[in-house]
Amino acid sequence: MTRARIILKAGRDESLRRRHPWVFTGGIERVEGDPDSGATVDVVTTDGAWRARGAWSPASQMRVRAWTFDEREAVDAAFFRARLERALGMRRALGLDGAEAACRLVNAESDGLPGVIVDRYGPWLACQFLSAGAEFWRATIVEALGELGPWRGLFERSDTDARTKEGLPERVGRLAGDEPPDRVPFVEDGVRYEVDLRRGHKTGFYLDQRENRALLRTLAGGREVLNAFSYTGGFGLAALAGGAARVTNVDSSAEALAQARAHAAVNGFDKARFECVEADVFHHLRRCRDAGSAFDVIVLDPPKFAASAGQVDRAARGYKDINLLAFKLLRPGGLLMTFSCSGHVPPPLFQKIVADAALDAGRDGRIVRFLSQAPDHPVGTAFPEGHYLKGLLCEA
Repeated sequence: MTRARIILKAGRDESLRRRHPWVFTGGIERVEGDPDSGATVDVVTTDGAWRARGAWSPASQMRVRAWTFDEREAVDAAFFRARLERALGMRRALGLDGAEAACRLVNAESDGLPGVIVDRYGPWLACQFLSAGAEFWRATIVEALGELGPWRGLFERSDTDARTKEGLPERVGRLAGDEPPDRVPFVEDGVRYEVDLRRGHKTGFYLDQRENRALLRTLAGGREVLNAFSYTGGFGLAALAGGAARVTNVDSSAEALAQARAHAAVNGFDKARFECVEADVFHHLRRCRDAGSAFDVIVLDPPKFAASAGQVDRAARGYKDINLLAFKLLRPGGLLMTFSCSGHVPPPLFQKIVADAALDAGRDGRIVRFLSQAPDHPVGTAFPEGHYLKGLLCEA
């Protein structure tokens, strides 16, 4: 069967020459053939020069996501097994293959598998198939993952907005093996956690913050810590493990805070040192300011404020607001660990927002360290969009 070809407009192949994996609808002159959603297509220039082989997505503005830039490479079951073996091998080299470990095994485009996310929680895998191509090869990928185990079970969490943009319905449920329990345990840096694979944020936990939790652990000894947007308490638990005098977790989700308390209990932490406050973080920070409260360490790890380029200005105001309040709440010499996971907010803009917040708070802030996502969330050299998590450790 003849493979469909995507003909690019003149001069629109530079990004593919640089091995960036996305082709948008505006760069396409015409389509030769009638490819199904997720089918493999060749991408060529107007004069017929081959540039990439990828998955066709007729419902998305991102019409092609490239699988390979090698014309000799077939996209078949062996292709996906090889890509998965390479991804798993990298995590093994990072020492993240312990029986109770948790990590990201496959990080989509940056592991050469656009739209494919696989997170490991001990013997359980949580999978997301977020593109038309990933959906097309879903069964093949699941079979290969099963062979690369052993795993107790594979569970699907393809329930994000990315699926909608690809014209795909949400999918949640068992893929292979056993049904996972209501709470799946794992251990990070000696701290025990439990995740809800069915309903938790992302695939259940924020694995990308592993290194930053470990850093906080080294800084928290004897200090009073405010953990804002705390979710199930990851940063707060790391602080307690590091000897924090007291931790206050603030989140709008009662369910997440209940799990944070459960985490503290299972680790044997003194509940008198671990407070959970159900509140809107913006409102709570203002109440703390008005009450004259102060903290030695503040962690700001908010959800994504900008889901598109058109939301950046509004996101910047939100980041400015919470960072301004945080600087006002820090004791002299205090530390602010602040993050943005909004890919549309570049690191220089985020740094400027934090700097302006310190200035308006009347504090002389210093950036002690630049922070990013854990190494099991690699960034492809040709795919800067993979660097979505940026953070700053500031002293005030």
